[in-house]
Amino acid sequence: MPLSSPSLFLLLLLIIGLIGKNQSIIIAVLFLFFLRITGLGQKAFPFLEGQGINLGVTVITVAILVPIATGQITLYDLWDSMKSTYGVVALVSGVAVAMLGAYGVRLLSDDPQVTMALVLGTILAVAFLKGVAVGPLIGAGIAYLLMKAIQLIA
Repeated sequence: MPLSSPSLFLLLLLIIGLIGKNQSIIIAVLFLFFLRITGLGQKAFPFLEGQGINLGVTVITVAILVPIATGQITLYDLWDSMKSTYGVVALVSGVAVAMLGAYGVRLLSDDPQVTMALVLGTILAVAFLKGVAVGPLIGAGIAYLLMKAIQLIA
């Protein structure tokens, strides 16, 4: 039985993940294969497509907040970090990344055709450059800002 186009694409991504020795891509592709093979994808895919990013961001946020919950980071530590140049740069960077992510969500919903290029760039960076898969949102945010800048110039 020949493989369907989505299965071939997932297989290609699995090979990229294996070549790049990237556990996140390998697990993600195997999970999606499992959903396709078992038929669970019919219900899971629409949910993951609509809520997956929010779910992922929530999991990342929980992981980031664990040191606060365990007491490793206190309010005093936060206040103390704001006294350094690095702390202020980190604060500004956090705001900038959150805004880029918001712009990215807007671009991906307004112009879905850029999604594939952003996803491919993210997959390549994750597989071969030890990147992290938050790239599509931030990448879309950067693309959004660059597109707006080009519109202003042109």
